[in-house]
Amino acid sequence: MVHFGHANALRQAKQMGDYLVVGVHSDEEIMKHKGPPVFSQEERYKMVRAIKWVDEVVENAPYVTTLETLDTYNCDFCVHGDDITTTSDGTDTYHLVKAAERYKECKRTVGISTTDLVGRMLLVTKSHHERDETKGPNKNDLKEVGLSQDGRSPYTGTKQFVPTTKRIAQFSEGHEPKPNDKIVYVAGAFDLFHVGHLDFLEKASQYGDYLIVGIHSDPVVNRYKGSNYPIMNLHERVLSVLTNKYVSEVIIGAPYTVTMQMINDFKIDAVCHGMTPILPDVDGSDPYEIPKEIGIFHRIDSSNDLTSDMIVQRIIRNKFLFEERNKKKEAKEVYIENMIRKQ
Repeated sequence: MVHFGHANALRQAKQMGDYLVVGVHSDEEIMKHKGPPVFSQEERYKMVRAIKWVDEVVENAPYVTTLETLDTYNCDFCVHGDDITTTSDGTDTYHLVKAAERYKECKRTVGISTTDLVGRMLLVTKSHHERDETKGPNKNDLKEVGLSQDGRSPYTGTKQFVPTTKRIAQFSEGHEPKPNDKIVYVAGAFDLFHVGHLDFLEKASQYGDYLIVGIHSDPVVNRYKGSNYPIMNLHERVLSVLTNKYVSEVIIGAPYTVTMQMINDFKIDAVCHGMTPILPDVDGSDPYEIPKEIGIFHRIDSSNDLTSDMIVQRIIRNKFLFEERNKKKEAKEVYIENMIRKQ
């Protein structure tokens, strides 16, 4: 997957230099060294290109970073998080650039990982929602999907992401719209941020100059999605959207219905929605009734029908493979961590 933890590493890497080149591994490389990827390589290439701190993407980047790779793309050094990453045989994937002193580290974002998100999808619980943040997942369930509640690995597990205003500020553009900017508004769950969302936001941004994205709260999303949705809680979804280069501003916990007051307050010129069905509000009303009445509502066909449900179905179809992926990843990290401590 491509999540805000990855984006935060890229943000930190960009601060270390002037031009950020990001290598993205192929499906074949990931399958060999880590296990099945959630997003396809084409989806990951596109997602990384849309992260606002990225200048260039190298497709099919080798799993072990070499000096030749750095030189080919005119890179002075390589950056990775302070977590452990190895090949399938346990080799440090950055040993070559470390030996040449062309390696730097950034801080890993605690509380978010692909392994954790896969575990949430397999658990089918709501313990990750913000309204339930005092509760934890069942310990036996965690073991079943290959996650450790006691956090034996310092990198993989179920440590909860703790949102801060500093992190939101780091991700935010922080600029106001210009006086003559045309302001576009869209709203939704934006759960498990994927290329379907990306293509929609790109199309929506073409309706104006300044794109505001409203992110619905966990209870609101759960009302219209059901089950254990959203998989990512409100603040995780906010950070995911803020990483996107087409997004100018985010409304945290946006109301489900777009009111005239909201349109006036934010000086909204266009309200856009994708091709997914529009479900009524709790009182049975159309949440886009007012934008439709005043002629600023637009339906957008992004030509991409990927949904968060489809992402979850990918996981469920390959449940055993992903459970084994989680178990092997944590076991490898625990082993390496123990070896480091013994040195």
